[in-house]
Amino acid sequence: MSALETHGLAKRFGGLVATNDVTFRLEKGARHALIGPNGAGKTTFINLLTGVLPPSAGRVLLGGADITRLKPEARVRRGLVRTFQINQLFVDLTPLETLALAVGERLGEGTTWYRSVGGDALAREVDAIAIRFGLADVLDVRTDTLPYGKQRLLEIAVAFAWAPRVLLLDEPAAGVPAAERQDILGAIAALPADVSVLLIEHDMELVFDFAQRISVLVEGALLTEGTPQEIAADPRVKAVYLGEAEHG
Repeated sequence: MSALETHGLAKRFGGLVATNDVTFRLEKGARHALIGPNGAGKTTFINLLTGVLPPSAGRVLLGGADITRLKPEARVRRGLVRTFQINQLFVDLTPLETLALAVGERLGEGTTWYRSVGGDALAREVDAIAIRFGLADVLDVRTDTLPYGKQRLLEIAVAFAWAPRVLLLDEPAAGVPAAERQDILGAIAALPADVSVLLIEHDMELVFDFAQRISVLVEGALLTEGTPQEIAADPRVKAVYLGEAEHG
């Protein structure tokens, strides 16, 4: 049984077909990348997976269970969690407060703050997540004053705080200065093996460093899938990206 799969997934906006009959499998523990030129439909596909958009046709299954009609928050509680290409953080909170909110919601403790619960499970988990993602030294700093690389790490940490079974990373290194990118790459590489990861990314260096398998989306449909070596050698993929470069 795969971690996440789609069958005949489609999304139409009037006469525009944004996602076209996509059948896709993310295996348990996978390190999988989704790539494609601008306008390929990657964002629409992710929005269908996470319930932001309802499909026009097809199904989405998480661990074999049909989640096609579930709301986004219900999918998160079942273990399907995403990050966003543009940060969706509370900029006036600290990483401590942000992580405490995420862990507290998952544990059913609502907005109980870290400092008021001392050494309990919530506090220990917040500390462990902060250490894992290199945030322990900035826990009490307002998020909007953090370097952008730290903000991206915080967003991944918040997603991780929901204990995902499947983690969708939408261009996690987008906009991060070169000097801070290694921290992002290291955090992604160190994610637990039992978390299945789908990376949506334009940076081919990051894709080929990370992925064991790559799917290529073009005009809303899957063009091909394979190992990084197979994708790099595929003339159809080269033609798609060469065409984008020529017209970009």
